[in-house]
Amino acid sequence: MSGDGKSFSAYDVGDMLCFAIYSAGHAFNRVYKPLLDRLDLTYPQFLVMVALWAGDDQTVGGLGDKLLLESSTLTPLLKRLETMGLVSRRRDPADERQVRVRLTAAGKALKARARDIPRCIIDAAGMPEDTLRRLRADIVKLRENLLQASG
Repeated sequence: MSGDGKSFSAYDVGDMLCFAIYSAGHAFNRVYKPLLDRLDLTYPQFLVMVALWAGDDQTVGGLGDKLLLESSTLTPLLKRLETMGLVSRRRDPADERQVRVRLTAAGKALKARARDIPRCIIDAAGMPEDTLRRLRADIVKLRENLLQASG
């Protein structure tokens, strides 16, 4: 049921939960784009940087798990970030099968230039932070349920 008591319609795009989330994703991208253009990053590259700022020196597999990205998607992002001088990739000496990703000095310094981005996004959302936290938790639960249902 939708919040107004009507049933979801499978044939009215305005009633589709998936469309609401899809179009909200596009709206997020529109807000992020000018902020990330100043950093010369795309949104997926920004997510990689955020993950590394939270914990440097991670394996490619660990980053992929955290970001829900396949290696075939993550590797080109990492190559580009490496070309930009923001990260370095090296084989793990303890396990040559693993590739570790570390921030360079430039990658660490970029964090200071990105520090206002979360506040800009919260402000653009125009909703109280506690509402946004609950919404995020609900969306994470929805994602988990959908991933479980899809096998």
